[in-house]
Amino acid sequence: MASVEAAAEHERILREIESTDTNCIGPTLRSVYDGQEHGLFMDKLEGRIRNHDREIEKMCNHHFQGFVDSITELLKVRGEAQKLKSQVIDTNRRLQEDGKEILSSMDELRQCRLQQCNIAATIDKLSHCLPVLEMYSRLQEQMKARRYYPALRTLEQLEHTCLPRASHYRFCTIMAENILVLRTQIRDIAMSDLKDFLESIRKHSDKIGETAMKQAQLQRTLDSALSHQQRTGLSRRPRKEAGQSTEVNGQGGSPVSEQDSGILDVEDEEEEEELPGAQDLVDFSPVYRCLHIYTVLGARDTFESYYRKQRRKQARLVLQPHSNMHETLDGYRMFFNHIVGFFVVEDHVLHTTRGLVNRAYVEELWELALSKTIAALRTHSSYCTDPDLVLDLKNLIVLFADTLQGYGFLVNQLFDMLLEMREQYGEILLKKWSGTFRQILDQDNYSPIPVSMEEEYRCIVGQFPFQDPELEKLPYPKKLPFSAFVPKVYVQVKEFIYACLKFSEDLHLSSTEIDDMIRKSTNLLLTRTLSNCLQYAIKKKNVGLAELVQIIINTTHLEQSCHFLEGFISNITNIPPDTINATKLYGMATFKDARHTAEEEIYTNLNQKIDQFLQLADYDWIAPQAGSQASDYLSDLIAFLCSTFAVFTNLPGKVAQTACMSACKHLSTSLLQLLLEADVRQVSMGALQQFNLDVKECERFARAGPVPGFQGDTLLLAFIDLRQLLDLFTQWDWSTYLADYGRPTCKYLRVNPHTALALLEKMKDTSRKNNVFAQFRKNERDKQKLIDTVVKQLRNLISTQQS
Repeated sequence: MASVEAAAEHERILREIESTDTNCIGPTLRSVYDGQEHGLFMDKLEGRIRNHDREIEKMCNHHFQGFVDSITELLKVRGEAQKLKSQVIDTNRRLQEDGKEILSSMDELRQCRLQQCNIAATIDKLSHCLPVLEMYSRLQEQMKARRYYPALRTLEQLEHTCLPRASHYRFCTIMAENILVLRTQIRDIAMSDLKDFLESIRKHSDKIGETAMKQAQLQRTLDSALSHQQRTGLSRRPRKEAGQSTEVNGQGGSPVSEQDSGILDVEDEEEEEELPGAQDLVDFSPVYRCLHIYTVLGARDTFESYYRKQRRKQARLVLQPHSNMHETLDGYRMFFNHIVGFFVVEDHVLHTTRGLVNRAYVEELWELALSKTIAALRTHSSYCTDPDLVLDLKNLIVLFADTLQGYGFLVNQLFDMLLEMREQYGEILLKKWSGTFRQILDQDNYSPIPVSMEEEYRCIVGQFPFQDPELEKLPYPKKLPFSAFVPKVYVQVKEFIYACLKFSEDLHLSSTEIDDMIRKSTNLLLTRTLSNCLQYAIKKKNVGLAELVQIIINTTHLEQSCHFLEGFISNITNIPPDTINATKLYGMATFKDARHTAEEEIYTNLNQKIDQFLQLADYDWIAPQAGSQASDYLSDLIAFLCSTFAVFTNLPGKVAQTACMSACKHLSTSLLQLLLEADVRQVSMGALQQFNLDVKECERFARAGPVPGFQGDTLLLAFIDLRQLLDLFTQWDWSTYLADYGRPTCKYLRVNPHTALALLEKMKDTSRKNNVFAQFRKNERDKQKLIDTVVKQLRNLISTQQS
């Protein structure tokens, strides 16, 4: 049963294989191999293949006879075709032999008629060819003579009139071909002249620009009253009439000039009254010729594009400054001359040609030039440290701007840049004047100026605004209160103002703007430069008290001169000083600050001198008794203070009084510190009495009034703390001190219990071998007990105060 089912399955698979595409029999074959009877299936498959082979063989045997018959018939037809071919060849041969004579006669007849037509045509056309040949001959002569404009006209006539009449001839074709060559030759020659012209103006643009700037300078000199108005005709020569250089006649005639390009030879005419026009230095005929030729050739756009492209390249070359341009003014002048020369040429071309360049093109080039020029000037001027060079550069830039403004170019950005450069100029001036001020201050002797005659006095007063009726009444010789640096500084400030004014000229600024700029710069000079120099002079190590006193006097006079400087600025700018928006000078603050610093230095110097004297103090702190007079070091110190304060007579009273009070306070404080030093372990009553003598000497000095102006015993208050302390110990008035301490009416109100305790501790004999009261041996024990008792009471007082 199983074999029957397997046989049926194999049959089904074989039918699927026969009826299914070969790409899809994979699953069918897979089912065969998945089964167990694949050997039987292979036998059935072999049997089926043999059956199909037999069927194929039967079909081939059935159709074989028809194929053999067809081949047999085809072989028969090939023989008949060979016969037909032989007959056709033979017929053609006989036909050719029979027509030879007829063909020969026909060729002879055709040749004869052709010769007759050629002879008639030659006779007819020669009359037309002769004018063509004559005109072509004239064209060749014109080309040899380099008369390109007539040659171009002859060429046009030949091409449009003569050659069309004889266009069938080979020589006309050659001529027509040569026309292109001749046109190209004329165009190339014109272009070569144009290139020479461009190269020439590139080399000589500085000469053109120099001439244009000389004309502008001459115009400014002759018409200075109109310096702030727009110069519409500045540095312009009368323009050439268009017909002189660019116009051609209606028949296409050439311009009059056919000379080569270049700069005309013009001698240096600086000594003559009138300079030649900048454009007169240039022969523009190559431009006009080339423009005409390219226009006739229908390539005007090409020429315009080439000209503009080349001039753009030249503009970029012109606008590249030399790396060392900032070193000299000639470097800047050369740079400006090239730029001016370039735009003088472009301006002339703009006005003497019909559209070769237009206003938009020229303005575009000018915008490029302006931006690059300003950038170059900003870069190179930043390296400059010489104010004279910056000022000369400013004048050169103004002349450069005025020159180009005269040709219709906008130069506002140049003047804006000059305002920026003015800030740099101001900084350079400040740096220069800083050195000048320092040199003046370093060379000054800081002594009042002696004058021995009227001429000297008037000379100094002429330099510095000083008036003192009392001094004028004194006989000669006499001394001015200030030292030499006062008039020198004042003169230098005026010179600085003049230098600032020079830069502000010709910048098209109003008087108010100039006044404001000068005042601001002067404020910077006073508040920054001069202030720093004064501070430097005051704080130098070798400056003594006399110099500091003189500096205070000098700055006082300089401060009083500030309103004269304001008047001076108003006079040169014609702006009243009381104008609402006028900038005020802040010099007073500068001199006040310098004076305040000098005063502080005086106080510091005095204290340092006092400290130096105190370092010489050599007290015997366990001396049994005091000397008969004050210590030597203190006597020397008092003598020094007396001589010092005698110098202060010319100082303002408040300064001298403050210095004196400060010195006395410092002396009092230093003496107290000397008494309470930790190194001083014991103090005898004799030493304390010697110390008291020194303090009394200080009090005598204060009472004598070394500086006038103190009311009563005000100066003695500097020593009040020391005096009350010494009175307490020398009078041994502890009962009063302890009983009245803390009351406003206390006799020893300024004695601090800590100070009293510290000094009292130094008077105790802790070893009982070296009693400070050795001269009172009978009362030694009582004294020590009394000291111990007072010490204990003072400590209790301090504890009570702290709680």
